[in-house]
Amino acid sequence: MSLLQKLFGKKRKEVIVVSGLPRSGTSMMMKMLEAGGMAPLTDHIRVANDDNPQGYYEFERVKKLPEGDTAWLEDAARGKVVKIISALLIQLPDTYDYKVLFMRRHLDEILASQKQMLIRREEDPDKVNDAEMSALFEKHLAQVYAWMDGHSNVTYLDVDYNQMLADPGAQVPKINAFLGHTLDEHKMLEVVEPALYRQRAQG
Repeated sequence: MSLLQKLFGKKRKEVIVVSGLPRSGTSMMMKMLEAGGMAPLTDHIRVANDDNPQGYYEFERVKKLPEGDTAWLEDAARGKVVKIISALLIQLPDTYDYKVLFMRRHLDEILASQKQMLIRREEDPDKVNDAEMSALFEKHLAQVYAWMDGHSNVTYLDVDYNQMLADPGAQVPKINAFLGHTLDEHKMLEVVEPALYRQRAQG
């Protein structure tokens, strides 16, 4: 234990998080990290389907963060990577250090992907128009970045989904460096499947 740790207590526990808007590539990133050697925190309740053929990698108790259910961070998240959608990220308690891989994707692609998912579920894809939804997403992202930037216990790396599919060889080393050079980059690259890139930006 270092002198600073003796003076100020033990090193805080670190939690690795994959986050982002819905349909931004969070499940792909979880699969990449699993292939690279990290254990995902998932309960397998939500199974793979046409919208996410590779699986969702979700842990249901994450949804209870707004209710104060954080015990799983100590009991289950240690040494693993957990997927937390951006809307729930700001509910994380200050008692841990967080390393966040934040997925970014062109908003028009996210909107198109969400619409396709709603159509498959036989729900109304036009309940909120694209302009309104895009504005809501932009406002939400600004709030999430303000939260991350305002917390000294949070470090994050933006991961561009579009660039990942276009040139994964340039992106994977950045992820590995952010997480301490512990991952198998070759196996991570094998996970990237451009064939699943179905809602592309126009122009």
